[in-house]
Amino acid sequence: MAREFQRGHKAKISDLTPGTDLYVGVQIAAPGLTFDISCFGLDADEQLSDDRYFIFFNQPKSPEESIQLLGAQSGDTESFRVTLDRIPATIHKLSFTATLDGAGQMSQVGPGYIRIVAGGEEVVRYAFTGSEFTTERAVMLGDFYLKDVWRFAAVGQGFDGGLDALLKNFGGEVAEEEEAPAAPQAAPGFAPPAQATAPPAFGAPPAPVAPQPAPSFGAPPAPAPAPQQPMHAAPTIAAPLTPQAPPAPAPYGQPGHQPPPPPQPQFGQVPGQGVPPTPPYGQPAPAPYGQPAPAPYGQPAPFGQQPPGGPQGVPQGAPAAGAGLHAALQLYKETPTGQRWTPQNKQLMRVDLTMGGAGVLARQGSMVMYQGKVDFGYKGAGFVGRAVGNATGQEMQLMRCTGRGQVFLAEEGSYLHPIELQGDAICVSAESVLAFDESLQYEIRRVEGHGIPGGALFTMQFQGTGTVIIKTHGTPVVLPVTPTTFADCNAVVAWSAASQVIVSSQVRLRRNAYPGHSGETVNLQFRGAPGNFIVVQPYEV
Repeated sequence: MAREFQRGHKAKISDLTPGTDLYVGVQIAAPGLTFDISCFGLDADEQLSDDRYFIFFNQPKSPEESIQLLGAQSGDTESFRVTLDRIPATIHKLSFTATLDGAGQMSQVGPGYIRIVAGGEEVVRYAFTGSEFTTERAVMLGDFYLKDVWRFAAVGQGFDGGLDALLKNFGGEVAEEEEAPAAPQAAPGFAPPAQATAPPAFGAPPAPVAPQPAPSFGAPPAPAPAPQQPMHAAPTIAAPLTPQAPPAPAPYGQPGHQPPPPPQPQFGQVPGQGVPPTPPYGQPAPAPYGQPAPAPYGQPAPFGQQPPGGPQGVPQGAPAAGAGLHAALQLYKETPTGQRWTPQNKQLMRVDLTMGGAGVLARQGSMVMYQGKVDFGYKGAGFVGRAVGNATGQEMQLMRCTGRGQVFLAEEGSYLHPIELQGDAICVSAESVLAFDESLQYEIRRVEGHGIPGGALFTMQFQGTGTVIIKTHGTPVVLPVTPTTFADCNAVVAWSAASQVIVSSQVRLRRNAYPGHSGETVNLQFRGAPGNFIVVQPYEV
């Protein structure tokens, strides 16, 4: 029986089927509209670094045929064959998309779906309707993505712009193919018509066409074929963005040769003085005395610094035609990935409430901005809040975020880290929790011990399927749990739920009788089987 996915649901392929030779079908339609259904093979940076893995009507298969475009069949508008164990190691994600070919909006589409079939049996289906979209002209339907193992995610995220904009978002370039001029045809000479060897019988039906065999890898049985409408008007060529090389200078002594201009003196240098020696090939030139060294080629200059002699306000490495305000802000533009939780940078997190369906619980006051129709409500204390108050003497103030839109979260410049749980559990210090999916189950755990400030250390244990966002001061370190693993109770951020926590006090009767002791009086000792871990930040609360 097929599993019904909602937007934002994810699962391991091995949990859906043991097979790796899969059929992917997409059904999408709207009156008077045509669609381009494609598959993008992306690298670890979610970029189309190899255009041979853009599978569409003009390129129906990848080089090793691990991804193949099969066409309309079995009631599907388009279908693919994906052989996961043949996909090269450079490909980390397969994104299946649908874009409008012509005028229209995604809000006009009727009920549709993307499904996975293994061995002729449907194992998962994600259904959608046009009411989930507005003015978008493209939609990212679902992803196969590699995260230690291959997984599937129901995305269902609209995208402004059509196939061209989607290609550019993934790092590709779109160019229209020019038509070759028609060669002049020679005038035909005199020739009698060819005599047929055997004239056809009057009123005889045309010869029957042999039916195409069904795919052997387990595609669903095909119903009666339906007439297809033409989907494309002009072929499209996709290629990665590559800079054009400048024209080669004319050889010395030939017409058009221009001698190189004399070097200009640096600031503070008298004209006519000796010019610094040219550095070895491939090495950067040294900076003049008292000026910062230039950044390596291809990397932006440090904030507030510009290369000597260049116009102020232009980022280093920016093309001359792309300088200005727009080019300067490109480094900080929003990062779209099609996921529910997306880090915008180390200190800012975006959650898309339209994906997943469930709401989000976040610390009160952690919202920095939002887009769309979002409701913010007070999360009452209830039983969990009272338990926190009894255990810690303070209550964790939460707000519930629901609706359709995107919310950006941050708090005091802390580093943010999303942790995705898929049925497992983790313990996180309550002070280190920023936000989490409301679908997660959470409870309060108390670590008691003499010498701990307040008499106890309180933590929150999260379990289920969803994401929790933790915050740290600086970059944390993850260490395995060994029989001799100790951590300061004020520096530990999180640990695996299966670990055993024991309070280890270093207080001695005569320790405080003289000055100069270390001050590290209370530690936590962690014990557990191999595979357990702790997360420590370079900061003490």
